[in-house]
Amino acid sequence: MTDARVQRLSAFVADQIAAGEVVERPSSIVKELVENSLDAHATNIEVRSAAGGVESLWVRDNGIGIHKDDLALAVERHATSKIVQARDLLGIYSLGFRGEALASVASVSRFKISSAQPRVDAGWYLETHGGEAIGNGPIAHNQGTSVEVWDLFFNTPARRKFLKSERVENQQIDLVMRRLSLAHMEVGFSLVQSRGDQPAKSAAGKESQRLNLAAGDPEGRLAQVLSPGFVEQSLFIDESTQDYRLFGWVGLPQHNRRYMDQQFFYVNGRSIRDKLVGHAIRQAYSDVMFHGRHSVYVLFLELAPDFVDVNVHPTKHEVRFRDARKVHDFIFGS
Repeated sequence: MTDARVQRLSAFVADQIAAGEVVERPSSIVKELVENSLDAHATNIEVRSAAGGVESLWVRDNGIGIHKDDLALAVERHATSKIVQARDLLGIYSLGFRGEALASVASVSRFKISSAQPRVDAGWYLETHGGEAIGNGPIAHNQGTSVEVWDLFFNTPARRKFLKSERVENQQIDLVMRRLSLAHMEVGFSLVQSRGDQPAKSAAGKESQRLNLAAGDPEGRLAQVLSPGFVEQSLFIDESTQDYRLFGWVGLPQHNRRYMDQQFFYVNGRSIRDKLVGHAIRQAYSDVMFHGRHSVYVLFLELAPDFVDVNVHPTKHEVRFRDARKVHDFIFGS
């Protein structure tokens, strides 16, 4: 035991701690950036990655863009356009709100953000390396925002050792895209993944994996993200009470899986993992499904924002319901 005195951490160390909470792996970055695009009302989102996202990631949207004077502020911690006051946390409609994602990503990578707003003659860019500004200025850019990330964890090489193989990291990015796409059928999504020795924008044959999800085709999206069999062997449900609405697609009992890899649940459009929700759905299927098999579903729960706390975990995968028992019983009954 030492007698070390209390001292303030440097900005660099503080950023590394924040990055450790938000940027677990390349797919974490994709999630945060795509959620920002959705909050910006994008109708088309493109993602490209190389070497499982470690070598490079590129996310582009056609949303409302960022004012050029706000770009530098956007990559600072706790800077956001989503909330202003503490009470805003009690009624969050946006997917992002913490103001940590861009700063966290920029602190552990070589980073460039470019954006253009409607009715503006030119776009603007900002480039940083490890959080340190390298350059900024005007750039040709269509309406929307592009974020480029290279050399992830270049300044914290120990973090790279905890990443999985390129194949596993690619699978995680693909899963994030599929999960987000189910909650936004009105938005087009595309993903291109290439090997580490290729540029991320390559379209070279079988060394690139592609995912193209057209907007406005729910059945087609369900077939691509889950399977054509799910579309044929599922029911659409839509149940409401005064406080809650549950809707979406549930697989018939005979359409089951060995793993829980096709269970998608959303609260106010936000993908979550919740033991209470999982228990309610397992109970509902318990009399009609063999033990050890798992149901398949894409379900959306809507409730007033002040009935649920989304400010529980940095990755926003968890929520806390005001009346957990009531939510459980409603899902089970529906």
